[in-house]
Amino acid sequence: MKGQIRKSVAQQIVETVKDVSGHDVNFIDKNGVIFASTDPDRVGAFHEIGRQVVKTGQTIEVETDGSFFGTQKGVNIPFHYQGELIAVIGISGAPNEVRKFAYLAQRITLLILREQELNEQSSSENAQLNYIIRSLIMGEPVNYDYYMDFMRKLQLDTKASFRTIVVRVEGQCDPASRSLAESSVYQAFEQTGAKLYTFSYPNEYILLIEAERFQKWDHVFRHLSKSHQKTIKIGIGSSAPLTHQDRSYQAAQIALASLAAGQNLALFDQLNLEILLGTIPADAKRRFLEKTVLRLTERDQELLKTYFGCGMSLKAASDALFIHKNTLQYQLDRIWKESGYNPRSFQDAVILYLGLKLLP
Repeated sequence: MKGQIRKSVAQQIVETVKDVSGHDVNFIDKNGVIFASTDPDRVGAFHEIGRQVVKTGQTIEVETDGSFFGTQKGVNIPFHYQGELIAVIGISGAPNEVRKFAYLAQRITLLILREQELNEQSSSENAQLNYIIRSLIMGEPVNYDYYMDFMRKLQLDTKASFRTIVVRVEGQCDPASRSLAESSVYQAFEQTGAKLYTFSYPNEYILLIEAERFQKWDHVFRHLSKSHQKTIKIGIGSSAPLTHQDRSYQAAQIALASLAAGQNLALFDQLNLEILLGTIPADAKRRFLEKTVLRLTERDQELLKTYFGCGMSLKAASDALFIHKNTLQYQLDRIWKESGYNPRSFQDAVILYLGLKLLP
């Protein structure tokens, strides 16, 4: 109901005003019944003057106790909100003494109702936003008229291309780091001026941003990734029409899955082999790793990364590792023995290379 005063809120108001004034305060509904009071015995009692105030819409002051049924001396003022009388505020005591406190209670109530209304409006808008974004990234059907009306309110071009950006806050980080990271994520989203963003339980923050706008603000996400290297990971999806953001969202998830140790930002457009690797089920990935590079020590894994990074050139790799060429050959032979795959054979090297790419 418009402008409804919750009993719990009304009770807090009357107690606050009594703390200031030292007088009992009541909230009276449109039927003349007291629904909040600093005198618990009066809650639920009929207040004759309160009912008269409702009927007349005018303030009524009472000079003596017992002049009317259920009424003590004091001031009783109507409380209107958005043109509607929704309650009466009564305060007991000599009118000249308590009148100002009745107006104080009126003012406090007005401010609280306005804040309550804004919060409810904001909550409703957030619910709409969450619904639209989730429908778009999941490829779920959405009412066309509802969708178009919402986009018009946000002044967004539904024909433009967008990217879905997924920021994931690591679950194992401490509460303080997590809170700081979350705050930084929202600041980054707001800095771009994009309007479509939401939180997805338990740890994903999702932004849909116009492709052209992303080109201007991509440095914001790179800065975000550098500032929170240990607490967040960022996957940036491909450019796609707004109605096909499920493709961009899937691309962002692949970008996240492609991140190797020490990395925390990936742009889908810059991926190659990682596009395929990012779609491999976790169980299949684990079994492949167990058969290949997990049989090796971390030192051997790093040696292979350097070797492959040098195009499998013994000379270039030995120079990069600061070891003799023969020492490198010996170590590669040992890796062949440990893993069952020969790094100097192209076919076996491909398997080991893929294993290194799949390492978390």
